[in-house]
Amino acid sequence: MRKTGQITLVGISLLFTAFQKMYHQQEFFTIDFLIFTVIAWIVGYQYDKARHFEKKVRESERSYKKLIDSLPDPVYILKDHKFLYANHAAVRMARAKNKEELIGRPIFDFLVPDYQDRARERFKQIQKEKSPVNTIEYKAKRLDGSTFFFEVSSMYIVFGGQKAVLSMGKDISARKEQTDQLLQKSEKLALLGQMAAGIAHEIRNPLTSIRGFIQLFKSGQNHPQYFDIVLSELDRINSIVGEFLVLAKPTASVLIEKDVKNLINDVVTLINTQSILNNVQIYVEFDSDLPMVMCEENQLKQVFLNLLKNAIEAMPTGGQIDVKVKQKEDGKISIQIIDQGVGIPEDRIPTLGEPFYTTKEKGTGLGLMTCYKIIENHNGEIKITSVVDEGTTVEVTLPTITQSLLVMS
Repeated sequence: MRKTGQITLVGISLLFTAFQKMYHQQEFFTIDFLIFTVIAWIVGYQYDKARHFEKKVRESERSYKKLIDSLPDPVYILKDHKFLYANHAAVRMARAKNKEELIGRPIFDFLVPDYQDRARERFKQIQKEKSPVNTIEYKAKRLDGSTFFFEVSSMYIVFGGQKAVLSMGKDISARKEQTDQLLQKSEKLALLGQMAAGIAHEIRNPLTSIRGFIQLFKSGQNHPQYFDIVLSELDRINSIVGEFLVLAKPTASVLIEKDVKNLINDVVTLINTQSILNNVQIYVEFDSDLPMVMCEENQLKQVFLNLLKNAIEAMPTGGQIDVKVKQKEDGKISIQIIDQGVGIPEDRIPTLGEPFYTTKEKGTGLGLMTCYKIIENHNGEIKITSVVDEGTTVEVTLPTITQSLLVMS
């Protein structure tokens, strides 16, 4: 430690005393001289000590920055949620030209809005615990607007004499994408196993019946009604396989411009006979000047036939079905099918559309799943709301022809 301050202040004391001796003829070694010199010595020592530690702090900070810059992972230091320092890896990750583009900017400028509250709670935890905290994941954004997933751990430090938060992390976008792909594959395999088991179960029941009747035929019991039952069971197998093929073997749909009003009227005409036999009345209501839609006509007819059939079967004692077609905002058409049936418990609604989940005694669930897939391929959506013992509303939303063209382009 250099003694510049001590030497300087003691020197000043000597010069002042010498001045007093020369011009005022005072004694050189006086009590005042001794006291002033001792004070100068002590103050100078403290000054030199402070300078020494200040130099050490600056050297330590330079070494600290040099160490941080040498790390391959992004490291940054925040004060009041603003950047105090960032290493080269952090600058590259943010796609900034230099550190100056980051220094002084709030960290929230680099976080997707949905993750900002998470970051605020994280900072409160860091300041409270004053110790390293576990890693957490954020969805962040770069200066060029692109987004990525960032995994970071943080700790409370003192940097440049200021209380701050040091964070170290890494871009995990590639790892997260790979994990998501593995999860999707796992879910698909699980679904495939579930569907295979369901199909085997659904087909085995009618096959068992057919086998029993064939044994009766062999024994000479050829009652005419037995043939009808066998044919009915074969039709059931064919229906199950047909529904499965729609899901398992997607076909290239040719979308053409169609009037929803004509399409709905055709479907209602087709199913009217079944509705009358079940004591169900179907009433249709259209908005005026409905826009056209781009669709595969037969597929949409299949959807509405399935939904109307479900509505009829939900009213075993008869009732009324209202079909309301209206134009919604943002270029969409809404088709609502409202029945007065038994309804569906709220906890079962999220599982509708899953294979082999059904509220019917002899259903497979594939019909509704097929509806979901067809509407999804038309860039639309199906929403189901229901109240037990009051009825169910199924809303199909489809984009208009203008919106469809924008999506396709």
